[in-house]
Amino acid sequence: MCLPACHLPPRIGGMVCDVEDPLAPLMELAEVADAMEQARADVDRALWHRALRNNGAAVATEVSLRCAVASAALEGAEYDLDDVRAGTVTDPLVQGALRVATELPTLADKWTAAPRQVLARLHLLAARDLGDEDDLGRPNIDRDGSVRLATLCVLISSKTSLPAALVAAVVHGELLALRPFEHANGIIARAAARLTLASRGLDPRALIAVDTGHARRSPEYTGSSLAFATGTPDGLRSWLKHYGQAITAGAEKTTEICNMVQKGSIPSSGN
Repeated sequence: MCLPACHLPPRIGGMVCDVEDPLAPLMELAEVADAMEQARADVDRALWHRALRNNGAAVATEVSLRCAVASAALEGAEYDLDDVRAGTVTDPLVQGALRVATELPTLADKWTAAPRQVLARLHLLAARDLGDEDDLGRPNIDRDGSVRLATLCVLISSKTSLPAALVAAVVHGELLALRPFEHANGIIARAAARLTLASRGLDPRALIAVDTGHARRSPEYTGSSLAFATGTPDGLRSWLKHYGQAITAGAEKTTEICNMVQKGSIPSSGN
């Protein structure tokens, strides 16, 4: 079976799926279900932190900053957190990642309804100073890529009972594999995954610093994302396990930030 409204077999990481829910077989891969359940439990625990009751805005600001710095670093633009906080870093990749992270909470409600438009907006924010303005928001892919992107957008808009973390991992992996835009595809893929976690209720306020989890395990992030693109069971399992572990690491970072906010030990931003 194909995804609703899709007339070609959906492909996940290059693998053709022919079951009623194209993501369901992924939960049968070894250790994946456990990784998804552990990620959910760790997110739930982090979001119960006392600091979020009275200082949620401060936590959200710090999570946004750290995710932007981590996402830019994964694209090769690695800078000291305090320098970015002070507003002295002008690297266009960092500035694009900051714009994306800042606007992310306002896009969550639109994500499942209009994923293609949100992807275009993410590209405009991330790549504004990286290329031709006329190319902003316009995918640069062949027909096969266009079909895969359309299938992915249907997946994003479709209901499923599967874990939000699993759907986010697939969205993230597919966008990394497709690279639909000329620039900043990694920043866009990571933002799209966080939007999936928010819109599907696991992290509704985008308070989990998932991108710091990817950055902390950056060699694994790169290797497992390439493995995902092969579409083999081992490749898919590798990426999904990494994703669950990155969410757990992100939840730990959010808890650390909450503790710092409670102690008043986070420096003020110069941005």
